[in-house]
Amino acid sequence: MTSTAQRATTIAWIVLCALTIGSWWLSPARAGAPAIPNVPITLAVVILGFIKCRLIIRHFMEVRTAPRWLRLATEGWLIALWGSTLAIYLY
Repeated sequence: MTSTAQRATTIAWIVLCALTIGSWWLSPARAGAPAIPNVPITLAVVILGFIKCRLIIRHFMEVRTAPRWLRLATEGWLIALWGSTLAIYLY
């Protein structure tokens, strides 16, 4: 792995850690409060989950260097997956 690729992977890992901590911080249950459905918090966690999945697929599954059709297919799949998850929750 080249130095640039290592740097990108390391940065992606740090961002993933930060997003995980951010998702945990948004949770009302972390403070011992009961978990009550909350649309804004759910939207934030779903968006953070989408970003985390995208980073994992692009940086740790090497899709960032894959052919364009594969990058577009994974982007479409992620949008469909997280969009349907959000739609099911909101419905």
